[in-house]
Amino acid sequence: MKNSAKKEDHYLSRSGWLRASILGANDGILSTASLIIGVAAASTSRESIVLAGVAGLVAGALSMAAGEYVSVSSQTDIETSDLAREQQELVDMPDEELEELAMIYRQRGLSPDLAMKVAKELTEYDALGAHARDELGINSMTRARPLQAALASGASFILGGVLPVIAAMLLPVSYMIVWQYVLTTLFLIILGAYAARAGGSSVKKAILRITFWGTVAMGVTAYIGHLFGVSLG
Repeated sequence: MKNSAKKEDHYLSRSGWLRASILGANDGILSTASLIIGVAAASTSRESIVLAGVAGLVAGALSMAAGEYVSVSSQTDIETSDLAREQQELVDMPDEELEELAMIYRQRGLSPDLAMKVAKELTEYDALGAHARDELGINSMTRARPLQAALASGASFILGGVLPVIAAMLLPVSYMIVWQYVLTTLFLIILGAYAARAGGSSVKKAILRITFWGTVAMGVTAYIGHLFGVSLG
């Protein structure tokens, strides 16, 4: 009977784009809805409310994508620098680097002889790859990808933020704050459940976490809008 190895789909491989997507969508929903709620608390003009929401959506998406790109690019620069330094060390002091690799495997539970054997074989196969993975903790699944993170973050911000804007266009202005709060909470619950399932974590904890902080943000924004009471109409 022929045996075949089954390739497992680990959640860690999704960490880069999933983190950026969830962060973008959450920020898009929450920041846009909070802005709309804040303006609605100080204005009865639908035009002002919608305009504020659209402006916040566009500015937020661009800011989110740019910030994510710069942040992840900094991580990429660090990884590249560490790999270049490691490559030079492999050239300058190969024996010390071999011993360092063997020590890592000994600390993970291998016997001294086996640890050295594994270190030698991996060094012969791909020395830099072995040190990148086992010494620096850099691998293909967790490697920083700036463009991917930026696109995922910006696109998800737009998808999340457009929901409160559409609601602002359709909802009665007199009940704008209440409906925005209800719908935004619903959007956040759906997002929390999706994030938990995509990441293989607890759905209940994700929903509680995302809705709690969302409620706090919207409440503070509404209070500030009432406090200033500035008419934007």
